[in-house]
Amino acid sequence: MGFKCGIVGLPNVGKSTLFNALTRTAAAQAANYPFCTIEPNTGEVAVPDPRMKLLAQAGKSKEIIPTRISFVDIAGLVRGASKGEGLGNKFLANIREVDAVVHVLRCFEDSDITHVEGRIDPVGDADTIETELMLADLESIERRLEQTRKRAASKDKESLTVLPVMEEVVKLLQDGKPARLLLKTLPPEEIAILKGLNLLTSHPVLYVCNVAEGDAATGNSFTAQVEKMAKDQGAECVIISAAIEAEVAQLPDEESQEFLAALGLEEAGLDRLIRAGYHLLDLITYFTVGPKETRAWTIKRGTKAPAAAGVIHSDFERGFIRAQTIAYEDYIALGGEVGAKEAGKARDEGKEYVVQDGDVLMFKFNT
Repeated sequence: MGFKCGIVGLPNVGKSTLFNALTRTAAAQAANYPFCTIEPNTGEVAVPDPRMKLLAQAGKSKEIIPTRISFVDIAGLVRGASKGEGLGNKFLANIREVDAVVHVLRCFEDSDITHVEGRIDPVGDADTIETELMLADLESIERRLEQTRKRAASKDKESLTVLPVMEEVVKLLQDGKPARLLLKTLPPEEIAILKGLNLLTSHPVLYVCNVAEGDAATGNSFTAQVEKMAKDQGAECVIISAAIEAEVAQLPDEESQEFLAALGLEEAGLDRLIRAGYHLLDLITYFTVGPKETRAWTIKRGTKAPAAAGVIHSDFERGFIRAQTIAYEDYIALGGEVGAKEAGKARDEGKEYVVQDGDVLMFKFNT
């Protein structure tokens, strides 16, 4: 489905441990030394959605296929990465390829695990990473700006539209602020231009506070600092113990629930992380339900019916005629498609219909 969250952080903050648990694999090597992740590792994980079980029961489906989101484990950055320090430039390029950035911040003390800068300061760590990304963006866009100005002076149409956005970005970065702040103020057509600039700091951000096992349920003074920072930025924040998640990932479902309950946790932190990433990207889910399977499909909020159909297959979008639409609540309350039709709750929607979260859809299209 193509949506990716890049997991970044300074070395030894628990980033790869978290990734390993997230994907339930040992694909990313986790060890107590910097740069143990040499290539980015990608894992697709299911987005937890309790609605699917109820839909499958109502539709008498044999199989449940959830929607998925990709997480990319990107090697630890250090101060000076924008100038090539550590393994900087290679990983800055990897960050450009994702849709959102997950900052893993160390919010635990452990004398056995060294911190690359010799102190525990999650807000400072976040600032270090953000600064390196902003410096890389500033270098990138200033390099392109002069040529764009020259082409704009020659009345090049594309350059005339791109230049004002580039100049706004440069001013923001020079003030020490990330490019994503412009997403709140630019009109839609200029937001498209901003995204086309492929800047590191234009991605939305989710902060993950990695805590010790004893702080997983309540957080600590470090997580309080991060939560305040996230609130001030309008970002999201999740508290997780990577150590707990690594243990949970190895347990059968029934044992994992008992293990979490013993720690005072209602659910795995990874479930909250996945949902937060899904929410961060402003994604919604629609469903297709039948005897064979109940399946979830990921789309951007605001997507119209033909484009939503295209997520299943491009032919569905090209030949779109209409979409039979049943709201999730109606589908469950009325016992499935037949009951919804009898109650007049199944409606035909055309090309301008904006799909809503939870819609159960059946597409009619020309082959």
